[in-house]
This record gives sequence, C-alpha cells and structure tokens, in this order.
Amino acid sequence: MIQINENLSAESLSQPLLHFWKLSGEKINTIASTFDPKQGAPVFTVEGNYSTRGWTEWTHGFQFGSALLQFDATNDLDFLDLGRKQTVDYMAPHVSHDGVHDHGFNNLSTYGNLLRLANEGKIPASDWESHFYTLALKISGAVQSSRWTTIPEGGYIYSFNGPHSLFVDTIRSCRILVVSHLLGHRYHSEGDAKISLLDRALHHIKSTAKYSVYYGEGRDRYDLWGRTAHESIFNVNDGQFRCPNSQQGYTGFSTWTRGLAWAMLGFSEELEVLNELPSAAFSSVLEKEQMIALMLKAAQATCDFYITHTPSCGIPYWDTGAPNLYQLGNYLDHPADPYNDWEPVDSSAAAIGAQGLLRLGHFLKERNPIEAKRYWQAGLTVLNTLLSAPYLSEDKQHQGILLHSIYHQPNGWDHVPKGQKIACNESSMWGDYHMRELALYVQKIINKEPYYRFDNCILKKEE
Repeated sequence: MIQINENLSAESLSQPLLHFWKLSGEKINTIASTFDPKQGAPVFTVEGNYSTRGWTEWTHGFQFGSALLQFDATNDLDFLDLGRKQTVDYMAPHVSHDGVHDHGFNNLSTYGNLLRLANEGKIPASDWESHFYTLALKISGAVQSSRWTTIPEGGYIYSFNGPHSLFVDTIRSCRILVVSHLLGHRYHSEGDAKISLLDRALHHIKSTAKYSVYYGEGRDRYDLWGRTAHESIFNVNDGQFRCPNSQQGYTGFSTWTRGLAWAMLGFSEELEVLNELPSAAFSSVLEKEQMIALMLKAAQATCDFYITHTPSCGIPYWDTGAPNLYQLGNYLDHPADPYNDWEPVDSSAAAIGAQGLLRLGHFLKERNPIEAKRYWQAGLTVLNTLLSAPYLSEDKQHQGILLHSIYHQPNGWDHVPKGQKIACNESSMWGDYHMRELALYVQKIINKEPYYRFDNCILKKEE
C-alpha cells in the first residue's frame, strides 16, 4: 500500500519541477533533431533511443504535444514553434483516422493544447488559426464517435480490435467527443441522422463504469473494489456482455495497472467538466445526479484500488496479478524495485494515475474534505517519487524523461538490458507526455494559474 506523505505540498516540489523541466527540454530537442518522422511515430526507447512499433500510431500526439507542454511550463518560444509546426505538418491524418480509439490522446494533446494556449492568452493566434484548431477538434470528435457499438443499455466506442471490444483506455480518449460537442458540433450519419456527441460520450462512460470497473459486488470470483479489466468483450449480434479480457495485462481477471490508471484519470477529469453542465444535457442517458454519482463511484473505486495495491513508494508493477510477484515477498510493503529479477514496474501508470488522484482530490475538496486530502496527498506522494532516481532520467544520452515504463509485457516488446532479467530502464512516449502533463498540472497549482482542464480549449463566455 502507498505510504501517503501527509507533509508534502505542491509548493514543496517547486525546485524538483524546475529541474525536471530543464531535463525535459533537453530530451525534446534531442528527439526532434535525431528522430526521422518518416519512420512513423516514436513509441518507446531501446537502449535509450526512441524506436517505432507498428500497432497503431497513437503516440505522435504525445511527441508533438510534449513540446507544447514544455512551452507552457517554461515560456520558451522555440518549443511553441516546434510543437505548432509538427502539429500542422504531421497531425492531419490523425484527425480523420477512423481505425483507432485514440483521438483524445493524439488530437487533444496537439490541436487541443494549441487552442487552449490561444484561449488562455499565452500565444498569439489569429481568428483563422483558432478556427483551424477548432475544426480539427470538431472533426476528430465526430470521427471518433463513428466507431460505435450499440448494446441494449446504450453503447461504447469500440477499440481497434473491432466492434466486440471495449477498452478501459478509451475513457480518456472520449474527452474528444465532449470537446467537439462543447464546440457546437454533432455527428451526422446515414440518412443525415444527427447524433449527439455528448450522448455518445455519456453512454461510453456509463458502459466503461459498468463493464470495465469492479466494485466488490460479486460480479465474479475476482471482483474487488476498484479492479479494472483492460478489455470487455461483447457479442455484437445481440449486444450482450460475454467476458473480461486483457491485451496488455496478464489476464482479464487481473488488473493491468496502466489500464487502471487510464480509468482513474479518465473518470476524474470527466467529472470536473461534466459536473458543470446543466441537468438537461444528461436527460437522454441518465439524470445528472445519477451520472455524476456513477462516475464518482468509478473514480473513487479505481483510485482506492491503486492506493491499496501499489508498493509504498507509489509506483506499481505492470499487473497486480503478474505471475511472479509472489517471488518478491511482501512487495506492497516496500518501495518498488525496477531492477528485480521477476516482474517489471510501470512508471507510466504512475504518472497517469497520479494525475487522476490529484484531480479526484481537487473535485472532492468541498464535498468530502477528508477523502479529498487523502487522494491529493497520494498524488503528490507519487509525483515526488517520480521526480527523482531511479525514475527521473538525467542521462543526456537517454532520450526519455521517465524511466521504467512498460509497453506490452505479454508480447515481449519491451527491451531487457544486458545483465538484467526483466525489462527496465526504458521510456515510452505516453509515459513522458503524461509525466510532463502531471508536472504542468501541479506547477499551475503552485503558480496560481487558471486550473488546467481539458475543456480549457473552449473559449468561455464572460460572466
């Protein structure tokens, strides 16, 4: 279980964050000067150098979005120019890509960050430039919503595995539907059917909460409060749920920790935005109070599971049911060991999950101050661990910023360094991006800047 540091404050991390951004900028510049984008999207490092891996190209947005986060944190215009140019040059295919469930990752990280920076007054942008970013986000949300499977109680955005497959990951990607809706867009289908993007987002959230998250209510023999399944399988002929499954975890009945982290962050950040919508916006799916309660239950359950089933330092192993964890003894009572001989840790899950903990803590501040503080301090505890060795990469020859990230343990895609028995010491593009996003989130709290939410890319009307 995480040993939550009650004495940490966001302000106490100011100096480590300054050091982090210095290292981060160096890494971004190195990748920009050495990686050939014609090779595809950089995915994870091998011996410290970013390489590609053809599954889906879901990491370009993290690569280019990292430069935009770096600019936001440091005001270094070179990073703004880099991120803006890369977005214009390479991201258009991701806007129209109808074969993936990753639009909220790729396009909110690039077009979304650019529009947010423009709306916050941090960058100059003409009306036409803002319209360009807006159009990309509108279309991206509509294209993402077209990957739709209908089930008796609603539906879900299906994964790249096909219409039978609901991934827990997609809870974070469905932000793009919410953004597109809030920008005034809707999806037109066969026969000019006009489909609400918000309705589809709400249905997807509801399906994820019901089928991807467990609540200790006897669903199966492995039903624990907050456990998640990476993939939920449906019979597309009648829409009935069939079984849990996993692609990147150990089994459908264990918890792949990055999938858990996606749920922690996805539910928490959707709560922040959807809670401010009028009740009428929810009426075709659930009453607002029911929907918010459903999301809050899922967010708290997954965050509780993470706190309970993660080693004391806040960094999880790649799957809570990984078959050789027993070899590590009472591993939850000690800091995680990325150099052990049996099972890898996944620092990328920690970077994602920490933001979920912080956002849930922030959301609960007025509703439940005691629980709010527990989640908030747990998030700071994880961040504090990530900002130092052995997770912060200070080696100038290593292109990653966050060490000990895992991509696909079952497929054996992760690099095992010479002299080691398990994958370690490497970085991933999503881990690096989410570490930067986590750092930026806390830095904005420290600097008393506008609170960082995904809907900040939507220009708010003056009160």
